[in-house]
Amino acid sequence: MPCACSSGNTTLLYACSGAANTGYLADQVARALAKDGAGKMTCLAALGANISGYVESARGADHNIILDGCPVGCGKRIFDTLAIPFERYVMTDYNVEKGKTAITGEIIMDVSSAVKASVCNGR
Repeated sequence: MPCACSSGNTTLLYACSGAANTGYLADQVARALAKDGAGKMTCLAALGANISGYVESARGADHNIILDGCPVGCGKRIFDTLAIPFERYVMTDYNVEKGKTAITGEIIMDVSSAVKASVCNGR
């Protein structure tokens, strides 16, 4: 069922897609959230490259949701550097160990549900 929390708002989803299992999880969670209507997935790398259209989109969004894979926080660092407001969710905060936890459909669904509930409850 689509998420009614983003109705009328621009919510952009940015996922770490790093090489580790946690980056893969962040990417898959962002795709699930986008499919459920919780926001629109866009390119974190383009923001990090300071591509003007992506930066302006982020600045104009009502909500920017970062899904960082791990505490290194590449997404957070990009947004901090650009001084753009955001909400952040870190995949290792969901009992996923970087480099060790196998990412299954069940884990993707569980983390997606938890993030979606948090995002939607904040609206």
